[in-house]
Amino acid sequence: MSRIGKRPIKLVQDVKVSFEKSVLEVKGPKGELELKTHPEIDLVIENETLSVIHSNEANTKTALIGTTWKLINNMIHGVTQGFQKQLNLVGVGFRAAISQKELVLNLGHSHPIKYSLPDGISASVDANTKIILESSDKQLLGQVSAEIQKFRPPEPYKGKGVLFEGQKIKRKAGK
Repeated sequence: MSRIGKRPIKLVQDVKVSFEKSVLEVKGPKGELELKTHPEIDLVIENETLSVIHSNEANTKTALIGTTWKLINNMIHGVTQGFQKQLNLVGVGFRAAISQKELVLNLGHSHPIKYSLPDGISASVDANTKIILESSDKQLLGQVSAEIQKFRPPEPYKGKGVLFEGQKIKRKAGK
């Protein structure tokens, strides 16, 4: 069995957890999330802890235990504290703005790019070149930030593009 999956998950007071018909619902101050678990995985909620166990002891799926444990832990962290990603726009004339639920990006193309933010994602722009995305769903946050980066991926010659905070670009020499 996985080492991480053996540990029980401590539940915070603000979080309400319910598990019925292999669907886990987690509700907290920052939102609510759902997870459909694998049929061979059971969850045991007792006292202030949640444990991930096998439903069939004969067939042990170690990878499922560890993965499910981490997904649940991320859900609990998301509904209590939330997740945040910062994107930096590097390039002359690259800038971003927010209008209602739409992110408007000027990334050196002949037209501005308008990206509609999905429900559950909030965005703010700082100094026209820093986009801060926040959400309680870690998977959705990563997906949205990757889609925004695809509009202008970082390139190795000049280092221009949409970069994650702390991302280093291995620069190549020109001609």
